[in-house]
Amino acid sequence: MLTDLLLASLHHLLFFALIAMLVSESALLRGTVDAPALQRLARLDAGYGMVAGLLLAVGLLRVFYGIKGADFYLHNPWFHAKLGCFVLAGLLSILPTIRFARWRKALHANPQFVPAAPEVASMARIVRFELALVAAILVFAAMMARYGGF
Repeated sequence: MLTDLLLASLHHLLFFALIAMLVSESALLRGTVDAPALQRLARLDAGYGMVAGLLLAVGLLRVFYGIKGADFYLHNPWFHAKLGCFVLAGLLSILPTIRFARWRKALHANPQFVPAAPEVASMARIVRFELALVAAILVFAAMMARYGGF
């Protein structure tokens, strides 16, 4: 039972860290992205990737070593919906990661570089959509816990 408590607690803390990083990225993408903002975006994005990986690992540990057991999760449609949203958010996050890396490279080549406003707006929309997927994950988690397999 202690293992389950530790895994659940770590899972929740990592999820809140993921949300904080996405919200921070979204805030930084609201206006002009200058050099300091670009550096923060790159660090946040790296942290986001690390936390997402840890979140997935801890989530899998919960599935196989948690108190509910793998059968509960693997036969639960809300778990699959939750996991699907997580995977979709992860796939969507590839685009900003690549774009932020390009921007940093351009900044190193030209210290006056500022990304074009339409590019920044495009990345902001993706990050906000990821946040919407995170909200859906929270709803599916509640449904999973309360309604099981219907």
